[in-house]
Amino acid sequence: MQHATGTFEVKLQPQESRQDAGLGRMSLDKVFNGALQGTSKGEMLAARTGQEGSGVYVAIETVSGTLDGREGGFMLAHRSFMDRGAQSQAISVVPDSGTGALAGLRGEMIIRIEGGQHFYDFDYRLAND
Repeated sequence: MQHATGTFEVKLQPQESRQDAGLGRMSLDKVFNGALQGTSKGEMLAARTGQEGSGVYVAIETVSGTLDGREGGFMLAHRSFMDRGAQSQAISVVPDSGTGALAGLRGEMIIRIEGGQHFYDFDYRLAND
């Protein structure tokens, strides 16, 4: 496995959603810096429970750019829970979504927010590594 880390900026834009079901939907646009240089576009669906600090979001995003100097693209699938303020998340590369020099990419990403700044840690491997 290889490890990539860096920062990203995200812009969330509310979209029409099922308010009657307690769901919120947003489009997301990201700019990645660090070992992953590029952009992504995606969609996120989120819900909160009646308990303060508990909820869920799922998202899919398409990333394009360079990863440790390899140019291409891939998709990420997100699943994140908040359980009374404790977060658990799984962000995975969608199998067989890698293109260009990132064909065969597999991996898991973790997102951290510290002092209002977004960070990523990405453990990955390529089919030919």
